[in-house]
Amino acid sequence: MYSPEIIAALIDDLRARFGLPDDAEVSVEANPDPSLAGRLDGLRAAGVNRLSIGVQSFEPHELRVLGRRHSPADVTTAVRAARGAGFANVSVDLIFGVPGQTEDGWAATLDAAVALDVEHVSCYGLTIEEGTPYAAWFARDPGVFADDTHEARLYAIAIDRLRVAGFEQYEISNWAKPGFRCRHNAVYWANEPYLGLGVGAASYLDGVRSTHTRNLEVYCDAALGRSVIPGESERLEGAARTGEAIMLALRTAEGVDVRAFRERYDIDVLERYSKVVGELVAGGMLDAGPAWLRLTERGRFVANDVCGAFLA
Repeated sequence: MYSPEIIAALIDDLRARFGLPDDAEVSVEANPDPSLAGRLDGLRAAGVNRLSIGVQSFEPHELRVLGRRHSPADVTTAVRAARGAGFANVSVDLIFGVPGQTEDGWAATLDAAVALDVEHVSCYGLTIEEGTPYAAWFARDPGVFADDTHEARLYAIAIDRLRVAGFEQYEISNWAKPGFRCRHNAVYWANEPYLGLGVGAASYLDGVRSTHTRNLEVYCDAALGRSVIPGESERLEGAARTGEAIMLALRTAEGVDVRAFRERYDIDVLERYSKVVGELVAGGMLDAGPAWLRLTERGRFVANDVCGAFLA
């Protein structure tokens, strides 16, 4: 993790170059290792006002499977230190579908997160990326990994546990206490423009989605030489643009605002996608009204498939 001094200089530079408002949401992601507590006062003084902690699990054996070096006690220490440093907006990231994870173990992790009285919780299903040790493990022994049925049960436990605890599920993978929705993520789901800076950073500007190279040496050479950063880019137009906008909006609790969508994209969603909407409503995956399209609770479990129907 960068030192508070480096992060302070970066925030100051961003404020000077982009005119960030005083109340801008400034988040830092951090692992709950023992060194974090000593950096929190400096981060808060630098202007960071939201802390997202990569907890993943409160079960020691799951942390070992995930290759994490922290302990559950380290998480408690990190959150208490964050409060002591003045952070009033703390989020924790959790992962379900970890090999060997039981329903009771996942429920215990959720309960431990709730007990910390944090403002925000993100729950992500384990994804297996090509070329990683997990991909090799899955190829050797796929039965160790959670199947769709087990993952669905774990997701249902998250929905239930966090609802009872007073969290609003405002997006497929995100829950917040009232007033603590993640503001910067809302920009992505609204398909608004954003600028990404750094290795592997993604941007969406003027209808073009781009990603910087993940090669640190190549990135630094280009940046220091003041040349164009290598990467990939794609201009989203026509059906690809509107389909992605629908997909992103459906991830949220509000779903697609039909009137706002018509004003922005000059498309009547209910008319253009009438066949798809009809099939999904009949299947109980989508709730449709004159002014909105929203995933049902059942639809959240198969959100990728529902959203993919509009992309197709």
